[in-house]
Amino acid sequence: MNEDIIKGKWKQLKGEAKKQWGKLTDDDIDYIDGQYEKLEGKLQEKYGYSKEEARKEINSWQQ
Repeated sequence: MNEDIIKGKWKQLKGEAKKQWGKLTDDDIDYIDGQYEKLEGKLQEKYGYSKEEARKEINSWQQ
């Protein structure tokens, strides 16, 4: 799955994202709105991940 797929399927994926990263609030999910960079940023903010760690988390989740 790539960034375009996340954007296109965000309505279906947002529940899964919330399960994966329980610290994300409904407001965070709405803010992200399927944008890879925003998801990456929120993971950095909420979990203290580096940019690389956030990308690894997202890539792992996509599979």
